[in-house]
Amino acid sequence: MTVTITAAGTPPSQPAPPTPATPRPRPGDPAALTAIDTACRALRLPTIRARVADMIGAAEREQLGYAGFLAEALLAECDDRDQRRRIRRVNDAAFPRTKRLEDFDYTANTAVNPATIATLGTGNWVASGTPVCLIGDSGTGKSHLLIGLGIAAAEAGHRVRYVLASRLVNELAEADNDRSLSKVIARYGRVDLLCLDELGYLGLDRRGAELLFQVLTEREERNAIAVASNEPFSGWTKTFTDPRLCAAIVDRLTFAGHIIETGTTSYRLAHTRTHQAAS
Repeated sequence: MTVTITAAGTPPSQPAPPTPATPRPRPGDPAALTAIDTACRALRLPTIRARVADMIGAAEREQLGYAGFLAEALLAECDDRDQRRRIRRVNDAAFPRTKRLEDFDYTANTAVNPATIATLGTGNWVASGTPVCLIGDSGTGKSHLLIGLGIAAAEAGHRVRYVLASRLVNELAEADNDRSLSKVIARYGRVDLLCLDELGYLGLDRRGAELLFQVLTEREERNAIAVASNEPFSGWTKTFTDPRLCAAIVDRLTFAGHIIETGTTSYRLAHTRTHQAAS
């Protein structure tokens, strides 16, 4: 047998045994939960971070494998993220109050067709840039429907902005004075749906009407607009005193659009009287 001798006359040293791998924490261990918490913070996964203990318990009871547990955790995170996104879009729209289409009382106002509203509730008209006009007297549900359509569109993923017609005109006039009109018009032009409420309640001078016309022109056939007005189109000359400008605005808001007449009977007043009679 041949033995290799080193220069020092001693046998070569044997290689050191491999260092054992650091054991990974088991899913139910406190160390594992700490590691998951740290990772979820870094990856911005708040739902998994908050619910991981319950998820592990459910996975053990249902005997889910690793893939099943991971799928359930990620789907829960996606669902919550979608919900937070819907809430953020609704908040960004600046609605004055919450009104949903499913809460509209069609029995109190039979002038409104439920099928038409249900179709609009899908939001397809927003994607195609189609206008919607809600025309009717006060108390007939115009603002309810306007806000309800806006909330439905926001929750469907569209960028929505609600504003009173008078407030929009004032904002445009101030921007014009500050030489920032183009910036404001562009901002209103970018949203997918502009909900313009109470058009016709106040008369506008020629300058205000022209400023509003610029916003409508910016959005024409590209982004949707929904308008609520207490005046029929024939009465819009009270708001827009220039006949030619009035005709142009009506044309912008009605071309290939949906016109919903909510009638003349105030169901809000009828609702109040019914409650007073019952008390």
